[in-house]
Amino acid sequence: MLSETSKPIGLVAIEKEMARQNADAIASFENASGRAFTIAQSLRKTGQLLLLGMGGSHAVGRAVEPFYRSLGIDAIAVPLSEQLGQPLSVDGRSILVTSQSGESAEVLRWFDEAGVPADTFGLTLEEGSTLARTVPSLVGAGGTEKAFAATRSLTISFALHLAIIGALGGDTADALRILRGTGNTDINEASAALSKVKAVVTSGRQMQGVAEAIALGLTELSRIPCFSLEGGQLRHGPMEMLGADVGVVLFRAKDGTSEFVSRMAVSALEAGSPVVIFDASGEEPIDGAVMVNAEPASDIAAVFAILPAAQHFMLSFAGARVSDLGTPVRSTKITRSE
Repeated sequence: MLSETSKPIGLVAIEKEMARQNADAIASFENASGRAFTIAQSLRKTGQLLLLGMGGSHAVGRAVEPFYRSLGIDAIAVPLSEQLGQPLSVDGRSILVTSQSGESAEVLRWFDEAGVPADTFGLTLEEGSTLARTVPSLVGAGGTEKAFAATRSLTISFALHLAIIGALGGDTADALRILRGTGNTDINEASAALSKVKAVVTSGRQMQGVAEAIALGLTELSRIPCFSLEGGQLRHGPMEMLGADVGVVLFRAKDGTSEFVSRMAVSALEAGSPVVIFDASGEEPIDGAVMVNAEPASDIAAVFAILPAAQHFMLSFAGARVSDLGTPVRSTKITRSE
């Protein structure tokens, strides 16, 4: 472990964000009730939700798709850049534009070109942003995330979605109980298992959006190829890349898709890849895989159960590869160009 004085500035900044993320997430949930009810009313009226965002904001959208669908809302997450170039119809849909800064280039162009379609809402961390000034928005507590790579902003964004899900009649009790807990999962074995890989693929089924968020963070922080493929998609051809140099990180929750995640773990191990499983399923461990166990949970509660350990894994994995962890060399926190 690095002493506080020897830690890279970027790592210190990320750790500060993570230290406050649960408290800010709970405050965000509690503060969101009025606006969340308005968004829920829109969703009941339209029955359709288009989730727009970039980077980690898009990964959040991907993660919550199945939870809205389970409540009868036809939800789909699309990168905002794709919506700008190959748009889906917005007629009759509720739209939720997510941007932690509210100032990304695509967000500004979206409002410039599309105007403000009916039933459009925002989700952001910055109450003074263009996004929050343009449409009714859920605003997370604590202000804009300063550190590079999304950690606190992810947790808060999920908490804001939890408020909407609660307003739609979904259960929030387990998720809030997990947020209020003090779990401290050891990820040292997981980091060691992938210490020699040259690339990582993350994958899940219902937890695929979480897998995509963590792959993005791994890539941003470690600067090696780390990408995500939904479990079925990984089966259909990309298995050819697996082997000792390619680590596989899987996400398994207590839901009807957990069996398929387990099967993928066995197949990846047979292909020679080291396998790490972030597991909130409560099921038996997979022999040969490194299990990072979280409290058994399903739906959005499983996101909150798994996410903290996965974030610490990102830092450990990247810290073994770069000396200036958390300092971007080709990117900026707010992407202002397309």
